[in-house]
Amino acid sequence: MSRELRHLPALALASIALFAALGGSVYAAAKKLDGRTVKVKSLPGNRLKPASVPGNRLKPGAIPGNRLAPGSLTGVQIDVATLGQVPSAVHADNADSARDAETALSAVNAVNATTVNGHSAGCRKGERTFAGSCWQPVSSEAALSAPAAAAACAAAGAELPSALLLAAFSQQPGIVLAAGDEWSSDIPVVSGVDLYAVVTVSPTGTISSAISTTAKKFRCVTPLVT
Repeated sequence: MSRELRHLPALALASIALFAALGGSVYAAAKKLDGRTVKVKSLPGNRLKPASVPGNRLKPGAIPGNRLAPGSLTGVQIDVATLGQVPSAVHADNADSARDAETALSAVNAVNATTVNGHSAGCRKGERTFAGSCWQPVSSEAALSAPAAAAACAAAGAELPSALLLAAFSQQPGIVLAAGDEWSSDIPVVSGVDLYAVVTVSPTGTISSAISTTAKKFRCVTPLVT
């Protein structure tokens, strides 16, 4: 028993020396260990503490997009100038372009249109545009009664002009109304059944009237859209 007691201080000293030596080695290793001494891929990511590696120490492209947690990046961290156009924006641009092109094409077609909603548009060859309609530049060859003249125009998809417009048309360059006046579509006086007067216009633009059964020449007027 007395021999063990004599060796106890030496053992305690040896233990203290051993701990000091180990502590010094760890301290020395800690002092000498930095990023340059770590081999590539020798340190797995799950051994790193969160936020222990700042972003400015990462190489561009070092972390692929599929390794980022959803919502971990916001517009503050993203340089918008580096982003390409998203597909929906491309479709939107294409839609706008298509709409603009369609509008422009429609405008061109409207200028050159021969039909509007299935109806003919524009004047026939030889007709003259006046007051939003197509007018025959010369009067009819045959003289007819007022009802027969109206029927002849209606068969061609046209009508007799009003007296005032016919008078105005008579003053247009190159237009000469038939001698003996032309029929208009106006009826000023009705005396009885099928007995009425119809307004006529002379070559000088003078407005008069005649019994509807009288034979006179006429000209038809067709709307621009028929």
